[in-house]
Amino acid sequence: MTDGILLSIRDGLARVTFDRPASLNAMDFPMARRWRDVAHEVTSDASVGAVILDANGPAFCAGGDVVAMATTGATGAEVTQTAAAIHDGIRTFAEAPLPIVAAVQGAVAGGGLGLMLTADYVVASENARFVSRYANVGLTPDLGVSTLLPAAIGQRRALQLLLQDRMLDAAEALEWGLVAEVVASADLSARVEQIASFWLEGATAAFGQATRLVRLGAGRTLAENLDDEAATIGAAFETPDAKARVAAFAAASAKGRRS
Repeated sequence: MTDGILLSIRDGLARVTFDRPASLNAMDFPMARRWRDVAHEVTSDASVGAVILDANGPAFCAGGDVVAMATTGATGAEVTQTAAAIHDGIRTFAEAPLPIVAAVQGAVAGGGLGLMLTADYVVASENARFVSRYANVGLTPDLGVSTLLPAAIGQRRALQLLLQDRMLDAAEALEWGLVAEVVASADLSARVEQIASFWLEGATAAFGQATRLVRLGAGRTLAENLDDEAATIGAAFETPDAKARVAAFAAASAKGRRS
């Protein structure tokens, strides 16, 4: 039983796949708990150096499963508990020193925006569409949308999405900075695998720490960030990978000066 999310880990790469295509990968209650558990499993696995976040079916994620909320007799307290479980997973991924790339196709709606922005690098297919729709059903932003969306595109543009029934196409999302790249639908999977491979074949730990520093930095003082940066680069300098890369860089620079 997958509870709507598939997980595979192989050769340092974790692939987390939303798998409720008939519901546009909207998160119901079991899927919310599965997301939280997958986040903890992936981030606690020392073999994992990079993560791909993708989805099966025509859409990436339609956010929370409003139909399930309406038809199961859920209470406000249960909705809050479910949101908290998803938030636990988002926070766990966002604060981990692991670079994450998302492959996004079709609709991304409501909380799906927050789940998408859990990734550090977002690649969208040319058919991707992005919309809020919270207020359409009388609900408020969750799944990190009130924080991650303005961090990505700025407060004014975030409010345009949240306060108007506006849908962005892939080209507009790229212009706004909501996604990093737009590719042909047929090329989406190959492109995110290429990005993840680049991380795994390079200074994997350094990429991961860069994502952690940027994510945490938004909520801390400059002094705290500077202290963390200093400690992190010092720790990185002592690793065998960094020692080898620094030595190679120094040797190449010295050779260039002599020639």
